[in-house]
Amino acid sequence: MSARVDDVFDNGKFSHGKQVGELERALAGYTGARHVVGVNSGTDALVLLLRGLGIRPGDEVVVPAYSFIATATAVVLAGGEPVFADIDPVSYALDPAEIDRVAGPRTRFVLPAHLFCQMADMSAIDAVANDRGLTVVEDSAEGIGMRQRGFHAGLHGAGGVLSFFPSKTLGALGDAGAVLTDDARVAEAVAALRHHGRFSNTLDNFPGIATETGAAGTNSKMDDIQAAVLLAKLEHLDEEIVRRAELAERYRQGLDGLVRLPQAPDPESAVFYVYLIEVDDRDGLVDFLARRGIGTETYYPVPLHLQPCFAGRGHRWGAFPRAEAASERAVALPLYPDLEPEQVDRVCAAVREFVTGRV
Repeated sequence: MSARVDDVFDNGKFSHGKQVGELERALAGYTGARHVVGVNSGTDALVLLLRGLGIRPGDEVVVPAYSFIATATAVVLAGGEPVFADIDPVSYALDPAEIDRVAGPRTRFVLPAHLFCQMADMSAIDAVANDRGLTVVEDSAEGIGMRQRGFHAGLHGAGGVLSFFPSKTLGALGDAGAVLTDDARVAEAVAALRHHGRFSNTLDNFPGIATETGAAGTNSKMDDIQAAVLLAKLEHLDEEIVRRAELAERYRQGLDGLVRLPQAPDPESAVFYVYLIEVDDRDGLVDFLARRGIGTETYYPVPLHLQPCFAGRGHRWGAFPRAEAASERAVALPLYPDLEPEQVDRVCAAVREFVTGRV
Protein backbone atom coordinates (compact mmCIF):
# COMPACT_ATOMS: atom_id res chain seq x y z
CA MET A 1 0.00 0.00 0.00
CA SER A 2 2.81 2.42 0.89
CA ALA A 3 4.33 2.10 -2.60
CA ARG A 4 1.01 3.08 -4.19
CA VAL A 5 0.61 6.06 -1.87
CA ASP A 6 4.18 7.15 -2.62
CA ASP A 7 3.36 6.95 -6.32
CA VAL A 8 0.50 9.41 -5.81
CA PHE A 9 2.91 11.96 -4.36
CA ASP A 10 5.47 11.30 -7.06
CA ASN A 11 2.85 11.75 -9.78
CA GLY A 12 1.61 14.99 -8.25
CA LYS A 13 -2.06 14.47 -9.22
CA PHE A 14 -3.95 13.84 -6.01
CA SER A 15 -7.42 13.25 -7.41
CA HIS A 16 -8.79 11.84 -10.65
CA GLY A 17 -5.36 10.47 -11.55
CA LYS A 18 -3.51 7.32 -12.47
CA GLN A 19 -4.48 5.30 -9.37
CA VAL A 20 -8.18 6.01 -9.97
CA GLY A 21 -7.90 4.71 -13.53
CA GLU A 22 -6.13 1.59 -12.32
CA LEU A 23 -8.80 1.01 -9.68
CA GLU A 24 -11.56 1.35 -12.27
CA ARG A 25 -9.91 -1.33 -14.40
CA ALA A 26 -9.38 -3.62 -11.40
CA LEU A 27 -13.00 -3.28 -10.28
CA ALA A 28 -14.18 -4.00 -13.82
CA GLY A 29 -12.16 -7.20 -13.73
CA TYR A 30 -13.50 -8.17 -10.31
CA THR A 31 -17.17 -7.43 -10.96
CA GLY A 32 -17.37 -8.18 -14.68
CA ALA A 33 -18.70 -4.68 -15.41
CA ARG A 34 -17.81 -3.31 -18.83
CA HIS A 35 -17.47 0.17 -17.35
CA VAL A 36 -16.56 1.42 -13.87
CA VAL A 37 -16.51 5.13 -13.03
CA GLY A 38 -14.85 6.17 -9.78
CA VAL A 39 -16.48 9.02 -7.83
CA ASN A 40 -16.16 10.49 -4.36
CA SER A 41 -18.96 8.61 -2.56
CA GLY A 42 -21.63 5.96 -2.97
CA THR A 43 -24.28 8.66 -2.66
CA ASP A 44 -22.82 10.68 -5.53
CA ALA A 45 -22.60 7.46 -7.52
CA LEU A 46 -26.38 7.02 -7.20
CA VAL A 47 -27.13 10.64 -8.06
CA LEU A 48 -24.86 10.68 -11.10
CA LEU A 49 -26.07 7.29 -12.32
CA LEU A 50 -29.67 8.47 -12.26
CA ARG A 51 -28.67 11.67 -14.06
CA GLY A 52 -26.64 9.68 -16.58
CA LEU A 53 -29.74 7.60 -17.27
CA GLY A 54 -31.71 10.73 -18.09
CA ILE A 55 -33.95 11.14 -15.07
CA ARG A 56 -36.28 14.11 -15.56
CA PRO A 57 -37.81 16.50 -13.02
CA GLY A 58 -40.79 14.78 -11.43
CA ASP A 59 -39.92 11.25 -12.61
CA GLU A 60 -40.95 8.76 -9.95
CA VAL A 61 -38.56 6.14 -8.63
CA VAL A 62 -39.77 3.16 -6.58
CA VAL A 63 -37.51 2.73 -3.54
CA PRO A 64 -37.73 0.47 -0.48
CA ALA A 65 -39.07 2.08 2.70
CA TYR A 66 -36.26 0.41 4.67
CA SER A 67 -32.74 1.40 3.68
CA PHE A 68 -30.09 4.03 4.32
CA ILE A 69 -31.44 7.53 3.72
CA ALA A 70 -29.26 8.04 0.62
CA THR A 71 -31.34 5.50 -1.31
CA ALA A 72 -34.20 8.01 -1.33
CA THR A 73 -32.41 11.38 -1.06
CA ALA A 74 -30.23 10.51 -4.07
CA VAL A 75 -33.44 10.39 -6.10
CA VAL A 76 -34.38 13.87 -4.88
CA LEU A 77 -30.90 15.24 -5.58
CA ALA A 78 -31.11 13.84 -9.11
CA GLY A 79 -34.42 15.63 -9.66
CA GLY A 80 -36.81 12.72 -9.19
CA GLU A 81 -39.52 11.76 -6.71
CA PRO A 82 -39.10 8.69 -4.48
CA VAL A 83 -42.13 6.43 -4.20
CA PHE A 84 -41.86 4.16 -1.18
CA ALA A 85 -42.63 0.45 -1.16
CA ASP A 86 -42.56 -2.26 1.48
CA ILE A 87 -39.82 -4.87 1.81
CA ASP A 88 -39.44 -8.60 1.76
CA PRO A 89 -39.01 -9.61 5.42
CA VAL A 90 -36.29 -12.16 4.65
CA SER A 91 -33.90 -10.17 2.47
CA TYR A 92 -34.96 -6.73 3.80
CA ALA A 93 -34.91 -5.62 0.15
CA LEU A 94 -37.68 -4.23 -2.03
CA ASP A 95 -40.59 -6.68 -2.37
CA PRO A 96 -41.10 -7.20 -6.13
CA ALA A 97 -44.86 -7.50 -5.64
CA GLU A 98 -44.92 -3.96 -4.26
CA ILE A 99 -43.82 -2.40 -7.53
CA ASP A 100 -47.17 -2.90 -9.22
CA ARG A 101 -48.98 -1.65 -6.11
CA VAL A 102 -47.18 1.70 -5.84
CA ALA A 103 -46.06 2.51 -9.39
CA GLY A 104 -48.06 5.08 -11.34
CA PRO A 105 -48.04 6.78 -14.73
CA ARG A 106 -45.04 8.97 -13.82
CA THR A 107 -42.93 6.07 -12.54
CA ARG A 108 -39.82 5.50 -14.69
CA PHE A 109 -37.32 3.75 -12.42
CA VAL A 110 -37.11 1.00 -9.81
CA LEU A 111 -34.27 1.27 -7.29
CA PRO A 112 -33.83 -1.84 -5.12
CA ALA A 113 -31.20 -1.77 -2.37
CA HIS A 114 -29.08 -4.81 -1.51
CA LEU A 115 -28.67 -4.87 2.25
CA PHE A 116 -26.56 -6.59 4.90
CA CYS A 117 -25.65 -9.99 3.43
CA GLN A 118 -27.66 -10.60 0.27
CA MET A 119 -29.20 -9.12 -2.84
CA ALA A 120 -32.79 -8.32 -3.66
CA ASP A 121 -34.65 -10.83 -5.83
CA MET A 122 -33.44 -9.38 -9.11
CA SER A 123 -35.14 -11.99 -11.31
CA ALA A 124 -38.56 -11.01 -9.98
CA ILE A 125 -37.78 -7.28 -9.94
CA ASP A 126 -36.48 -7.37 -13.51
CA ALA A 127 -39.59 -9.23 -14.65
CA VAL A 128 -41.99 -6.69 -13.13
CA ALA A 129 -39.92 -3.77 -14.39
CA ASN A 130 -39.83 -5.17 -17.92
CA ASP A 131 -43.61 -5.65 -17.93
CA ARG A 132 -44.12 -2.02 -16.92
CA GLY A 133 -41.33 -0.55 -19.05
CA LEU A 134 -39.34 0.66 -16.02
CA THR A 135 -35.57 1.05 -15.79
CA VAL A 136 -33.86 -0.85 -12.97
CA VAL A 137 -31.10 0.94 -11.06
CA GLU A 138 -29.42 -0.90 -8.18
CA ASP A 139 -28.36 0.63 -4.90
CA SER A 140 -25.63 -1.96 -4.58
CA ALA A 141 -23.54 0.23 -2.27
CA GLU A 142 -23.13 -2.70 0.15
CA GLY A 143 -22.92 -5.29 -2.59
CA ILE A 144 -19.22 -5.78 -3.40
CA GLY A 145 -18.71 -9.51 -3.97
CA MET A 146 -22.43 -10.35 -4.07
CA ARG A 147 -23.62 -12.18 -7.15
CA GLN A 148 -26.91 -13.56 -8.43
CA ARG A 149 -27.46 -15.69 -11.53
CA GLY A 150 -23.75 -15.25 -12.29
CA PHE A 151 -23.92 -11.43 -12.37
CA HIS A 152 -22.36 -9.15 -9.80
CA ALA A 153 -24.56 -6.78 -7.84
CA GLY A 154 -25.20 -3.64 -9.87
CA LEU A 155 -25.21 -5.38 -13.24
CA HIS A 156 -28.77 -6.73 -13.40
CA GLY A 157 -30.32 -3.54 -14.76
CA ALA A 158 -29.05 -0.32 -16.27
CA GLY A 159 -26.34 0.04 -13.65
CA GLY A 160 -25.48 0.06 -9.98
CA VAL A 161 -23.13 1.62 -7.47
CA LEU A 162 -20.50 0.72 -4.91
CA SER A 163 -19.68 2.55 -1.71
CA PHE A 164 -16.19 2.38 -0.22
CA PHE A 165 -17.07 4.08 3.06
CA PRO A 166 -14.55 2.80 5.65
CA SER A 167 -16.97 0.33 7.27
CA LYS A 168 -17.88 -1.37 3.97
CA THR A 169 -16.63 -4.83 3.00
CA LEU A 170 -14.11 -3.04 0.79
CA GLY A 171 -13.49 0.22 2.61
CA ALA A 172 -11.30 3.23 1.92
CA LEU A 173 -9.80 5.59 4.50
CA GLY A 174 -12.58 8.08 3.80
CA ASP A 175 -15.39 8.51 1.31
CA ALA A 176 -15.23 7.00 -2.17
CA GLY A 177 -17.64 5.28 -4.54
CA ALA A 178 -18.11 3.95 -8.05
CA VAL A 179 -20.73 3.45 -10.75
CA LEU A 180 -20.98 0.06 -12.48
CA THR A 181 -22.67 -0.27 -15.87
CA ASP A 182 -22.45 -2.22 -19.10
CA ASP A 183 -23.79 0.75 -21.08
CA ALA A 184 -21.01 2.82 -22.67
CA ARG A 185 -23.24 5.87 -23.09
CA VAL A 186 -24.25 5.87 -19.44
CA ALA A 187 -20.61 5.47 -18.39
CA GLU A 188 -19.60 8.40 -20.60
CA ALA A 189 -22.31 10.61 -19.14
CA VAL A 190 -21.41 9.73 -15.54
CA ALA A 191 -17.70 10.23 -16.23
CA ALA A 192 -18.45 13.72 -17.54
CA LEU A 193 -20.85 14.65 -14.75
CA ARG A 194 -18.33 13.72 -12.04
CA HIS A 195 -15.92 16.37 -13.41
CA HIS A 196 -18.14 19.40 -13.99
CA GLY A 197 -19.73 18.00 -17.15
CA ARG A 198 -16.59 17.83 -19.28
CA PHE A 199 -17.10 15.29 -22.07
CA SER A 200 -13.42 14.65 -22.69
CA ASN A 201 -10.52 12.68 -21.29
CA THR A 202 -9.92 14.31 -17.92
CA LEU A 203 -8.77 11.25 -15.93
CA ASP A 204 -5.02 11.68 -15.21
CA ASN A 205 -4.97 14.43 -17.80
CA PHE A 206 -3.93 17.90 -16.59
CA PRO A 207 -4.90 19.70 -19.84
CA GLY A 208 -8.34 18.09 -19.63
CA ILE A 209 -9.44 20.44 -16.87
CA ALA A 210 -9.64 23.33 -19.35
CA THR A 211 -11.84 21.61 -21.94
CA GLU A 212 -15.37 22.66 -22.84
CA THR A 213 -18.23 21.81 -20.48
CA GLY A 214 -21.12 19.97 -22.12
CA ALA A 215 -23.44 19.55 -19.13
CA ALA A 216 -23.99 21.01 -15.68
CA GLY A 217 -21.98 18.51 -13.69
CA THR A 218 -20.42 18.53 -10.24
CA ASN A 219 -17.11 17.92 -8.51
CA SER A 220 -17.21 14.24 -7.59
CA LYS A 221 -13.71 13.12 -8.49
CA MET A 222 -12.20 10.28 -6.48
CA ASP A 223 -9.01 11.01 -4.52
CA ASP A 224 -6.01 8.98 -5.66
CA ILE A 225 -5.01 8.22 -2.06
CA GLN A 226 -8.32 6.42 -1.62
CA ALA A 227 -7.86 4.59 -4.92
CA ALA A 228 -4.38 3.49 -3.84
CA VAL A 229 -5.75 2.14 -0.55
CA LEU A 230 -8.61 0.33 -2.31
CA LEU A 231 -6.28 -1.26 -4.86
CA ALA A 232 -4.15 -2.69 -2.07
CA LYS A 233 -7.17 -3.95 -0.13
CA LEU A 234 -8.85 -5.39 -3.22
CA GLU A 235 -6.07 -7.99 -3.39
CA HIS A 236 -7.32 -9.45 -0.08
CA LEU A 237 -11.05 -8.97 -0.59
CA ASP A 238 -11.99 -12.57 -1.37
CA GLU A 239 -10.13 -13.99 1.63
CA GLU A 240 -11.78 -11.40 3.86
CA ILE A 241 -15.20 -12.36 2.47
CA VAL A 242 -14.44 -15.98 3.39
CA ARG A 243 -13.40 -14.86 6.88
CA ARG A 244 -16.64 -12.92 7.30
CA ALA A 245 -18.60 -16.03 6.29
CA GLU A 246 -16.75 -18.10 8.89
CA LEU A 247 -17.55 -15.59 11.62
CA ALA A 248 -21.19 -15.46 10.49
CA GLU A 249 -21.41 -19.23 10.76
CA ARG A 250 -20.02 -19.06 14.29
CA TYR A 251 -22.71 -16.51 15.15
CA ARG A 252 -25.33 -18.81 13.64
CA GLN A 253 -24.20 -21.72 15.77
CA GLY A 254 -24.09 -19.60 18.91
CA LEU A 255 -27.42 -17.81 18.45
CA ASP A 256 -29.62 -20.37 16.69
CA GLY A 257 -32.97 -20.60 18.46
CA LEU A 258 -32.44 -17.43 20.50
CA VAL A 259 -33.13 -14.64 18.00
CA ARG A 260 -34.11 -14.26 14.36
CA LEU A 261 -30.99 -14.82 12.27
CA PRO A 262 -30.08 -13.84 8.69
CA GLN A 263 -31.83 -16.13 6.21
CA ALA A 264 -29.80 -15.89 3.01
CA PRO A 265 -31.79 -17.81 0.34
CA ASP A 266 -28.64 -18.28 -1.75
CA PRO A 267 -25.72 -18.94 0.65
CA GLU A 268 -23.32 -19.27 -2.28
CA SER A 269 -23.78 -15.60 -3.18
CA ALA A 270 -24.12 -14.21 0.35
CA VAL A 271 -21.50 -11.70 1.51
CA PHE A 272 -21.75 -10.68 5.15
CA TYR A 273 -21.22 -6.94 5.19
CA VAL A 274 -22.93 -6.93 8.60
CA TYR A 275 -24.45 -9.65 10.77
CA LEU A 276 -28.03 -8.54 11.42
CA ILE A 277 -30.36 -10.15 13.94
CA GLU A 278 -33.88 -9.32 15.09
CA VAL A 279 -35.09 -9.28 18.68
CA ASP A 280 -38.30 -8.12 20.32
CA ASP A 281 -36.56 -5.70 22.70
CA ARG A 282 -33.89 -4.40 20.34
CA ASP A 283 -33.13 -1.23 22.30
CA GLY A 284 -32.89 -3.17 25.53
CA LEU A 285 -30.38 -5.55 23.96
CA VAL A 286 -28.32 -2.63 22.62
CA ASP A 287 -28.10 -1.12 26.11
CA PHE A 288 -27.34 -4.50 27.69
CA LEU A 289 -24.46 -5.18 25.28
CA ALA A 290 -23.11 -1.64 25.60
CA ARG A 291 -22.79 -2.07 29.36
CA ARG A 292 -20.61 -5.08 28.63
CA GLY A 293 -18.37 -3.22 26.20
CA ILE A 294 -19.94 -4.71 23.07
CA GLY A 295 -20.77 -2.28 20.30
CA THR A 296 -23.73 -2.65 17.95
CA GLU A 297 -25.28 -0.72 15.07
CA THR A 298 -29.02 -0.12 14.71
CA TYR A 299 -30.27 -0.44 11.11
CA TYR A 300 -32.45 1.65 10.47
CA PRO A 301 -34.49 2.95 13.43
CA VAL A 302 -36.56 5.40 11.34
CA PRO A 303 -37.87 3.94 8.05
CA LEU A 304 -37.54 6.20 5.03
CA HIS A 305 -41.20 7.13 4.68
CA LEU A 306 -41.19 8.48 8.25
CA GLN A 307 -37.99 10.51 7.98
CA PRO A 308 -38.56 14.22 8.72
CA CYS A 309 -37.31 15.23 5.27
CA PHE A 310 -40.22 13.31 3.73
CA ALA A 311 -42.88 14.44 6.23
CA GLY A 312 -44.67 16.41 3.54
CA ARG A 313 -45.61 13.23 1.70
CA GLY A 314 -48.15 12.38 4.38
CA HIS A 315 -47.09 8.84 5.27
CA ARG A 316 -48.02 7.57 8.73
CA TRP A 317 -46.98 4.63 10.85
CA GLY A 318 -48.64 1.51 9.44
CA ALA A 319 -48.13 2.40 5.77
CA PHE A 320 -45.34 -0.15 5.29
CA PRO A 321 -45.59 -2.66 8.17
CA ARG A 322 -42.69 -4.92 7.22
CA ALA A 323 -40.27 -2.02 6.92
CA GLU A 324 -41.55 -0.65 10.23
CA ALA A 325 -41.14 -4.02 11.97
CA ALA A 326 -37.52 -4.25 10.81
CA SER A 327 -36.84 -0.70 12.00
CA GLU A 328 -37.98 -1.68 15.50
CA ARG A 329 -36.28 -5.07 15.75
CA ALA A 330 -33.08 -5.17 13.69
CA VAL A 331 -29.58 -4.69 15.09
CA ALA A 332 -26.12 -5.58 13.76
CA LEU A 333 -23.56 -7.40 15.90
CA PRO A 334 -19.80 -6.86 15.56
CA LEU A 335 -18.44 -8.34 12.32
CA TYR A 336 -15.09 -7.56 10.70
CA PRO A 337 -12.24 -9.75 9.42
CA ASP A 338 -10.00 -9.13 12.45
CA LEU A 339 -12.69 -10.27 14.89
CA GLU A 340 -11.55 -13.34 16.82
CA PRO A 341 -13.80 -16.42 17.24
CA GLU A 342 -13.56 -16.03 21.01
CA GLN A 343 -14.96 -12.52 20.69
CA VAL A 344 -17.92 -13.88 18.71
CA ASP A 345 -18.50 -16.41 21.50
CA ARG A 346 -18.47 -13.58 24.04
CA VAL A 347 -21.11 -11.67 22.07
CA CYS A 348 -23.25 -14.80 21.73
CA ALA A 349 -23.01 -15.47 25.48
CA ALA A 350 -24.15 -11.93 26.25
CA VAL A 351 -27.09 -12.16 23.82
CA ARG A 352 -28.05 -15.49 25.37
CA GLU A 353 -27.95 -13.97 28.86
CA PHE A 354 -30.20 -11.12 27.74
CA VAL A 355 -32.73 -13.34 26.01
CA THR A 356 -32.90 -16.12 28.59
CA GLY A 357 -31.99 -14.26 31.78
CA ARG A 358 -29.35 -16.90 32.47
CA VAL A 359 -25.56 -16.62 32.34
